[in-house]
Amino acid sequence: MEDTIGAPRQLTGQLLDSAVRYAEERHWEVLPGSWLEDDPGGPAGLARCSCGSAACPAPGAHPTRPDWAGQASGSAPAVRRMWNKQPRSSILLPTGGTFDAIDVPEVAGCLALARMERMDLPLGPVMCAPDRRLVFFVLPGATVKVPDLLRRLGWAPDTLDLKVRGEGEWVVAPPTRTGSGCVQWARQPTTLNRWLPDVEELLSPLAYACGRELAAARGR
Repeated sequence: MEDTIGAPRQLTGQLLDSAVRYAEERHWEVLPGSWLEDDPGGPAGLARCSCGSAACPAPGAHPTRPDWAGQASGSAPAVRRMWNKQPRSSILLPTGGTFDAIDVPEVAGCLALARMERMDLPLGPVMCAPDRRLVFFVLPGATVKVPDLLRRLGWAPDTLDLKVRGEGEWVVAPPTRTGSGCVQWARQPTTLNRWLPDVEELLSPLAYACGRELAAARGR
């Protein structure tokens, strides 16, 4: 079967199955987002966002309504109905409820992840975003804790490329295909990582890795 933006039948089935599984197995709230469509007037192989904006900053990766927070659901039947209605929707997971997300550059994230595994730290799911970012899932409340924790580690919060996504934000979940590429799991959700770590348990290796990347960039 041809796997194109315009006729991704296999992908749409995966989107539905994944969205339902996130709600049913993880009890995450799930939100249908925008999707990619063929651009008849554009270069071959390129696609545009379903929102219709030629200047869309996040093609196929944003909510479709201003009241998106009220549209999200953790009910598997409700999620199934939403994707049956629009099967190409991207999968968005609102943050700030059942989890927050720590978003770091891919190189720093891989370095931190390897260090966490050597230290046998508790880890939740980790996503690899197509814009070369790694996203670590942690318990909600990280947005409040991180600035003070970074100061204790000797960092001014605005110096590191470390973003915290909490209430009023979202992350794009696999197997969504965005204008930058496909979202994938670096560490998939399993029964072993059902219980998320507190951000305090992971922040030191993440800050260290981001600090190394900052020092390397300044030395270039």
